Amino acid sequence: MMTSADNVTMDDKLAGTVLNAIRHPVIMLDETGHISYANADAEAFFRSSASILSRNTLEMLLPFGSPLLALVKQVRESPSPINEYRVDVSSPRLGQDRIVDLYVTPVSEAPGSIVILFKERSMAEKLDRQMTHRGAARSVTGLASMLAHEIKNPLSGIRGAAQLLETGLNDDDRALTRLITDETDRIVSLVDRMEVFSDERPIEREAVNIHVVLDHVKAIAKNGFASHIKFHEDYDPSLPYVFANRDQLVQVFLNLVKNAAESIGTNEPGEITLSTAFRPGIRLSIPGIRNRVSLPLEFCVQDTGAGVSPDIMPHLFDPFITTKPNGSGLGLALVAKIVGDHGGVIECDSVPRKTTFRILMPAWQSDPSVEDHADEMIITKKAGF
Repeated sequence: MMTSADNVTMDDKLAGTVLNAIRHPVIMLDETGHISYANADAEAFFRSSASILSRNTLEMLLPFGSPLLALVKQVRESPSPINEYRVDVSSPRLGQDRIVDLYVTPVSEAPGSIVILFKERSMAEKLDRQMTHRGAARSVTGLASMLAHEIKNPLSGIRGAAQLLETGLNDDDRALTRLITDETDRIVSLVDRMEVFSDERPIEREAVNIHVVLDHVKAIAKNGFASHIKFHEDYDPSLPYVFANRDQLVQVFLNLVKNAAESIGTNEPGEITLSTAFRPGIRLSIPGIRNRVSLPLEFCVQDTGAGVSPDIMPHLFDPFITTKPNGSGLGLALVAKIVGDHGGVIECDSVPRKTTFRILMPAWQSDPSVEDHADEMIITKKAGF
């Protein structure tokens, strides 16, 4: 015969099973503010076990003045549920860029207790920013076409006229005509770089071994601009091929490694880590394509440089954004375009001494009709190349 105590025990186990099945962090605070319950996702979110969390109050885990603490206080005083969206709970313990939606509610059956559900927005936000980056790169496509037709032709005439004048001038005046030709060549080179954005031809893609690409890029860097930098590899040897254009991948990673080397500088040795991993769970739902595009391959370039300024971070992949004295601001914009053309996404996380460029791309499939039904996050692609 089942007793009431047995019923309570079964109810507790069932409640724990249900809360662990919810794929969002959930915690409960008692009347003293201590964490009396944390589901499995909450343990991962706070990077501590439930037993350790139970020894802490929420104030111990969050930075002083956190908006979440004010919400908890408001719910205790109401008492009524409160939803708050896009709340920043970033901290040294939780990490950077931790943006969440919060659902805070009192527990009527346990006076003084409060349940908090965290819904992380970071991946959706990053993908949304990536679509914005692609739109920004597309915005220079028309400009590039216009420059190619309206500027390069007159520049050719100016350069030719300067060369004709040079034959009948003395040495002092000849220096001025050479200045004219050098500056016209520099402008033509810039226009040529921008002209890449107007290339709408389909990409010739095939099965590419990303590790061969990364080793090739590392060899170029070690024999040139990054000879003083120590490289680390953290590769997943079982990774499937990426469905991509090899030459364009070399261009992407060479650009990222060069930026990493420049961020480190020449005054310190510094380190660059190249890593690959399989991350199932993210798919893009693209208008006009019946099947969702899976992005299970993650490629990262991490450096120990000074990092990216928070002021520049939201516009990092926009054209003409640069901190280099002689930079054109087209390098990362071109990287974003190439990755976007491949149906992938790129994002940057940066703190001093640790900047990571992360690329998610589709894997090659011998039979495109085969669809992986693994656990996934479906994101609607609002814009793209």
